[in-house]
Amino acid sequence: MNETKLTPSEWNVLNCLWESSPRTVMQLVAELEGSVGWAKSTTITTLRRMEEKGLVRCEQAGRSKAYTPAVEREQAATAETHSFLDRVYQGSVGLMMSAMARRQELSADEVAELRSILDQIEGGGQA
Repeated sequence: MNETKLTPSEWNVLNCLWESSPRTVMQLVAELEGSVGWAKSTTITTLRRMEEKGLVRCEQAGRSKAYTPAVEREQAATAETHSFLDRVYQGSVGLMMSAMARRQELSADEVAELRSILDQIEGGGQA
């Protein structure tokens, strides 16, 4: 994906494809019309642009086209997380967590999960 930033529209399409793929144009049209209110033309235009950017792959499946994601969810989420941290918190996870903790936006379960992740990292394991 090479640091390609996804637009909200691209996230909508990729979320559908990550959930289930391959999907035909008409399956995506129906899904996106129901979830975000898109017209058929909006879905087709977005798919064409995403194919040009290398975000989705398209194969002819009989009389229709079938789309699959060309990027993994984790890869896209990681790039988005880095972009968010850089824009909002100068790349600092600590600043973000501090801001959330000060506003009491972390539940007890989330704090416990974070402690567990940090314990794994300190113990030499992967989170």
